[in-house]
Amino acid sequence: MQPEPPTEKSPSCCLRGASSSWAGKGNLDLQAKQSATAKNIAEMTEGMVTIAAGPFLMGSEQPGDFSADGEGPVRQTHVDEFQIDAKAVTVAQFRHFSQETGYQTDAEREGWSFVFHALVGSSARAHVGATTLPDAPWWLAVNGACWYAPEGLGSDTSARHQHPVVHVSWRDAMAYAHWAGKRLPSEAEWEKAARGTLVQAAYPWGNEFKPEGQHQCNTWQGRFPDINTGADGYIATCPVDAFEPNGYGLYNMAGNVWEWCADWWNADWQADAGPLTRHTSQSPESGKEKVIRGGSYLCHASYCNRYRVSARTASTPNGSAGHMGFRCARSLG
Repeated sequence: MQPEPPTEKSPSCCLRGASSSWAGKGNLDLQAKQSATAKNIAEMTEGMVTIAAGPFLMGSEQPGDFSADGEGPVRQTHVDEFQIDAKAVTVAQFRHFSQETGYQTDAEREGWSFVFHALVGSSARAHVGATTLPDAPWWLAVNGACWYAPEGLGSDTSARHQHPVVHVSWRDAMAYAHWAGKRLPSEAEWEKAARGTLVQAAYPWGNEFKPEGQHQCNTWQGRFPDINTGADGYIATCPVDAFEPNGYGLYNMAGNVWEWCADWWNADWQADAGPLTRHTSQSPESGKEKVIRGGSYLCHASYCNRYRVSARTASTPNGSAGHMGFRCARSLG
């Protein structure tokens, strides 16, 4: 991988992806293995929530939004009926996929991934690569870091079976979704689901970040990037069903891990109103990065408040890090 420094105009705790000479080659024998895996409807739809067809108000134009990211304009967008996972894909679920198919993630094949500096233990410190991101120095390129060793050598997921799988690229998420008989949600589907029946609220639960002083999601608590008090109960990822679900019954649509969407990233495409930009089935035809949504355990209001439901950023399709996961969707009708 040859990591690219962040390109966004607004400050972010995130890295903006990584590119590589073999991007797009992937696991060429996986499709045959996937096609041979029978998935019945009951198995596919377990743990999924149905979102009814209809329009919703997508985007935001409030103070504090990142207009350069293309959060606006607020627009009425039509979404066809679909199903979406109530929870992000877990370590246990991804392990089942890996064992059944023999799939290797981009991080496994490349031999390293990005880990937040405060999470890198003494064993892994000796295996930090030379790659750096000048605009996001808190990310370390840790050799051996991958979905089953999230902090590199000496780490494991034995206590994190029900945490979201991380260090998965967009290509990895797509491979899992195909195997499961599903797909990644479009960006419009993701946002409608995240809003949980609320209209133009900032968060899945409403407009107040901590109603009555109660934490509703897993984000950075303290002074980023040096002090995380863990006041919300977590320093890194939390279980996929932590905190209360939104109005649709979906968990952790804000914070915890960024989630991949199907769409190519474009900060300007949605600005002009028309059939192509106001329907969930449409998105930019091409690009260099894929959309990620929801924010993560590293987001903080003082630097990157992208845990809002309208917030968006992106990463390259083969980029991976310790705060990026996904959930799947499924078309109906």
